[in-house]
Amino acid sequence: MESGTTSEARSRLARVLVPVALGILFLGVWEFLVRWLEVPKFVLPPPSLIFESLLNDYGTLAASMWKTLEVTIAAFLVALVLGVTGAILFTQSRLFEISFFPYAVVLQVTPIVSIAPFILIWVGLDHTERALLILATIVAFFPILSNTTLGMKSVDHNLLNLFDLYHASRWQRLRYLQLPSAMPYLLGGMKISGGLALIGTVVAEFVAGSGTGTGLAWRIIESSNRLNIPRMFAALLLLSALGVTIFFGLSAVERLLLRKWHESAIGREN
Repeated sequence: MESGTTSEARSRLARVLVPVALGILFLGVWEFLVRWLEVPKFVLPPPSLIFESLLNDYGTLAASMWKTLEVTIAAFLVALVLGVTGAILFTQSRLFEISFFPYAVVLQVTPIVSIAPFILIWVGLDHTERALLILATIVAFFPILSNTTLGMKSVDHNLLNLFDLYHASRWQRLRYLQLPSAMPYLLGGMKISGGLALIGTVVAEFVAGSGTGTGLAWRIIESSNRLNIPRMFAALLLLSALGVTIFFGLSAVERLLLRKWHESAIGREN
């Protein structure tokens, strides 16, 4: 038992140290090559200059990051509610599914950039935050809808027959069988949706332009227009950190909810 615990601890430590070491090596090579080849900083700044810009403009960039995060979280939560609700309706009514699922697919495959101008006009240029929320929700909605629908349809047929044998109501089947069975699928969809919500927010900020106020996407455009490339990279670094934080946060939620009963989160005993 102790040997297994030690091995697991080493594995977890390696998962952290190996990517960190690789990242440090990459940054070191980047720094060396840029300075050795004398690449202009407006083409490709060295990492040291990017981190310096991040420290100097941290107040402004942090405020912009918080603005982007607010829209991302709001869009994710709205997509979560709509996606789960839609999945429940799809699995409870075949007619509802065949009527509306194709339109959900249309929303998913339509590039968000192409419909962003329409949303901005319809919502009004004075309500750009609402437009950002709608656009990011559209991007984040489908993975939750499709994954949860799949999970609710993947219930063991023998368990369904057992519930029918005991004359369980539709509500009882939904609450005690279909929703718990769909939980791993829902959590997997949430991890995808969290990143897509951030992407949708950034794309919407790009399209909306300066009217969005202080989003990180606008800071990137602003820095690019002023040829302040180190600041642009710093904003991009914060966006990447935000996306990674969202993913690992949702991964932690997944482990917390599944660790005691689902095979994907339970470690092997041998």
